[in-house]
Amino acid sequence: MMDTYHVLVVEDDQEIRDGIAIYLKSQGYEVYKAADGIEGLEIIYREEIHLAIVDVMMPRKDGIQMVMEMRKDYDFPVIMLSAKSEKVDKILGLNMGADDYVTKPFTPLELLARVNSHLRRYRRYLEMAAKGGVEEEHVYRIGGLELNEEKVELRVDGVPVKVTSTEYRILLLLMKHPGRVFSADEIYERVWNERAVNSDTIMVHVRNIREKIEIDPRNPKYLKVVWGVGYKMEKQ
Repeated sequence: MMDTYHVLVVEDDQEIRDGIAIYLKSQGYEVYKAADGIEGLEIIYREEIHLAIVDVMMPRKDGIQMVMEMRKDYDFPVIMLSAKSEKVDKILGLNMGADDYVTKPFTPLELLARVNSHLRRYRRYLEMAAKGGVEEEHVYRIGGLELNEEKVELRVDGVPVKVTSTEYRILLLLMKHPGRVFSADEIYERVWNERAVNSDTIMVHVRNIREKIEIDPRNPKYLKVVWGVGYKMEKQ
């Protein structure tokens, strides 16, 4: 579908930015570099980007603000870099539309593994979206929710709703198995296709999904938590 992936690195520390770029280029990726969120958005609007690595703390426009703006129009994966290990930083980034986070200091292999993993899934997501015109459609309906697997499209009460590729995959898993409870670890392993290492991010993705599909996210009708066990899509 695509020969070369385009990865954007947005980091105000030039040494870190150039170091990440060197490792990405060694894997065959085409790399674009930006020193802050303003430069990052300019590149996104100008070039075709398949994944962005974005630092949280930057001058002029920080990573959180940048991701909030780009999510209005783009759904490619975003990995956030944070110098802090506090959960509030991670949760804030995920709430604003990031797919994953890596805490500094990190090893190049750790970051590359996450980049490779997200790009594999994003490629499948794009390939499914490209099949929108096929005759046989896999449509999952629960109450007013309708998820079309072939068109990679979510509708809530007939209205199209924009979701990120990660949110889409979580919804697809739960809507394929209504009533079944999945632990956070199991959701992570099925969606990320790797051993659960960041399953606490599932809670944040679930919260974001509820904001998009529920009339009252605090009293959800569809996406329910089973305390101490996990999450399920309620049968209607």
